[in-house]
Amino acid sequence: MARRAWLWIGGGVFCAALAWCAWWYLFVLGRIDRPGGGASALILDAAIFSVFALHHSLFARDFAKRWFARLTPQLVRSVYVYAASLLLIAACALWRPIGGELYRASGAAAIALGAIELGGVALIARSAARIDPLELAGIHAPRAGGPLITGGPYQIVRHPLYLGWVLAVFGTPHMTGDRLAFAALSTAYLALAVPFEERSLARDFPAEYERYRRAVRWRIVPFIY
Repeated sequence: MARRAWLWIGGGVFCAALAWCAWWYLFVLGRIDRPGGGASALILDAAIFSVFALHHSLFARDFAKRWFARLTPQLVRSVYVYAASLLLIAACALWRPIGGELYRASGAAAIALGAIELGGVALIARSAARIDPLELAGIHAPRAGGPLITGGPYQIVRHPLYLGWVLAVFGTPHMTGDRLAFAALSTAYLALAVPFEERSLARDFPAEYERYRRAVRWRIVPFIY
């Protein structure tokens, strides 16, 4: 009972972190009436976000895997989700305003950018549904032995969840300095995380993943990466 409560509370924290981040991006980072700290704030924000990104690297290391081997795979995933969710909330809460405004689109440009942004959100939802949203939230145990997900949006790029994120954060019709910094930092984090994830997938699905990599060339952004 206690374990089940731990898993579901962790899933709630995961959803709360995503909701908080979305609200913060839409209604806090879009403000231009706050005094900005410029380059000094950007350096501090990059350092804060690096702490959030560091946990992924640590979880991918052999010493961390050996330590967590005492837990079941489901609890390992849950601990990761708790850490990632709480660190994301902290990164948003501690963010220092950078200031500045790059553009505010209107008319057809705003509609086009809004469509890109919503398309990114839709791609995230569709990609997550192909896996298992409850597995992403740390509630369901990670799938053991397959199958490797290669259909739907996974035929476009190998990490369509990340492509959806890039479209959502860069497709805004109103780009402020804070939104651009967050988009760039979070995208850099995803790009750095991909090799760790692919190494794990290649270990779990040696032959299948190699065939998949040959069939789907691009990792996140078609024709770029």
